[in-house]
Amino acid sequence: MTDHELASDDPGATDDAAWATDGPASARWAYGTGFRDPFVDIDLASAPAGDPEQLAARCLMLGDDALVYSHRLQQWITRLPELEEEMAVANIALDLLGQARLLLTRAGHLLGTDEDRLAFFRSEHEFRNVRLVERADADFAELVARLLVFSTWRLEVLRRLRESTDPGLAAIAERGATEVAYHREYAAGWVVRLGDGTELSHQRMQAGLDVIWPYVDELFRPDPVLADVPPALADPATLRSDVDAVLDTVLATATLRRPSVAPAAGVGGRAGRDGIHTEDLGYILAEMQSVARAHPEGVW
Repeated sequence: MTDHELASDDPGATDDAAWATDGPASARWAYGTGFRDPFVDIDLASAPAGDPEQLAARCLMLGDDALVYSHRLQQWITRLPELEEEMAVANIALDLLGQARLLLTRAGHLLGTDEDRLAFFRSEHEFRNVRLVERADADFAELVARLLVFSTWRLEVLRRLRESTDPGLAAIAERGATEVAYHREYAAGWVVRLGDGTELSHQRMQAGLDVIWPYVDELFRPDPVLADVPPALADPATLRSDVDAVLDTVLATATLRRPSVAPAAGVGGRAGRDGIHTEDLGYILAEMQSVARAHPEGVW
């Protein structure tokens, strides 16, 4: 559990004995957090305001972003420079895994399946995550560069989705925005520390930004994730302006330049949201899905 969760003023937060109880209060531990279950007051069986299949697809997009990136961050545990950073990155990965579970659960309600089937038994071309979350980071500078861009973008998306016409998605966004605000703060702190540090740390931080930047433009394609929020909030140009304002402030404070690189090419104009991925995703899924596929009815 992260520090910001422990400090939550949420009246539904877990008390000292909640982990030992059976009953409704313990249900939220299924998602690994003391936050109140966002679905507790929502009838998920009721029909959504729009097309259920489209809503499910949008939940899968956001859920796949979080699931794949969480797995990448988990791969850094035991490899980070300090124990404190291992704890921080592990907590960020757990936050994203919790968001993925909620989003895949919501999609499962709409598609007549469950989160495990969606996470472990879809093929590479069925995943709808952006390609930014797939690649492996070569060093800690790349890790925090990618985390800064991803969390800044995702925070703005989640803030907009609080206005979603689907109460389930709006509830997930409300909770997720609190978590991702911490992720952005953590990444920004390290980008500034490394960028405005020694000559070597500055070079490594700039190189990290240069490597991940080709995948930034994909985040701002017209995105069906925001299809049911007010048009002014869904506008890709407005979204990019809000994200750029934060990134420009962080980069200026860190004495770093915004990279000038060509966007990563898609295939016929298609990219991650269309099921077109880098070769990295196949390796991630092979690792992540291996046990579930070897023992499809396994219970622990």
